Amino acid sequence: MIIWEMRVENMLVSIVIPCYNSEATIRKVVEMVMEEFQKMEGYDCEFVLVNDCSKDRTFHEIQKLGEDYPQVRGINLMRNFGQHNALMAAMNYTKGDYVLGMDDDMQTHPSQIHKLIEKMEEGYDLVYGCYPQKKNSLLKNFSSKLNEVSSRILLGRPKEIVSSNFWMITKAVRDEVVKYTSFNPYVDGIFYRTTHNIGNVEVEHFKREVGTSNYTLKKLIRLWLAYWNYSVIPLRISSVLGGISACGGFLAALVIVIRKILDPGIVVGWSSTICIMVVFFGLVLMVLGIIGEYLGKIILSLNNTPQYIVRETVNIEEKDGAD
Repeated sequence: MIIWEMRVENMLVSIVIPCYNSEATIRKVVEMVMEEFQKMEGYDCEFVLVNDCSKDRTFHEIQKLGEDYPQVRGINLMRNFGQHNALMAAMNYTKGDYVLGMDDDMQTHPSQIHKLIEKMEEGYDLVYGCYPQKKNSLLKNFSSKLNEVSSRILLGRPKEIVSSNFWMITKAVRDEVVKYTSFNPYVDGIFYRTTHNIGNVEVEHFKREVGTSNYTLKKLIRLWLAYWNYSVIPLRISSVLGGISACGGFLAALVIVIRKILDPGIVVGWSSTICIMVVFFGLVLMVLGIIGEYLGKIILSLNNTPQYIVRETVNIEEKDGAD
């Protein structure tokens, strides 16, 4: 008589980390995450670390981590593509049942990972760690608030959900995300169009251990413009503004005609005319700018502008990549 032994495999969690100038912190992040998973029964972890063309020796450190730990996989990009492009590159090489997005600077702290996993086990497709108290600069906090409002309007983010850069998704969501090949991705926008089965869990926000944020005002504006890839609402707003300005111009002209009829001697000044022209021409240029932004993105997409370009990898075989 043959007795079959049932073996239950641990659930694999893929940790994706975009790395930029993180030579001093990435090893600590990886090793602390490993320590956390050793405390949790039923879970294993792997890492996909993407060096986004750092100016220091970040990829050298990733190579050393790959030599020390076989579950650490590395990707070196040919140029700086940005955080969300690096995340897309990483997700194309994940194998886990869950995919966890983290930062490389210890602000998304390994000690909080178990909270996201526990929340995912309630049946969510996507869970965000939300911070009761953020430890960011005023510029970053302001941009986060702007993103919060914009994402609700432009991306359809559920009102009760707070997004962050500390998130976890299922493999099914990951499989849909990697189908997106546009040159200018915004991963939260792709998440929202994939699922609304989203949860939040409070996590502690830690201070950055080394350096300062790599997001400049220019990069934050560029990130905000990426929202437009997932919404036509800016075009609708421009149409509404155009209609309002046209109605305003018509009413102003009507008022002037009536006043002239009632008082033929009234002097119609050139200053009011110039002001009206400046306002309306400003609206026209703004609308043309919005349309031009969309047309520019279409042209770049038609030209097959790459989402990312891999220079070299660590512990990754060609077959491991996306189909």
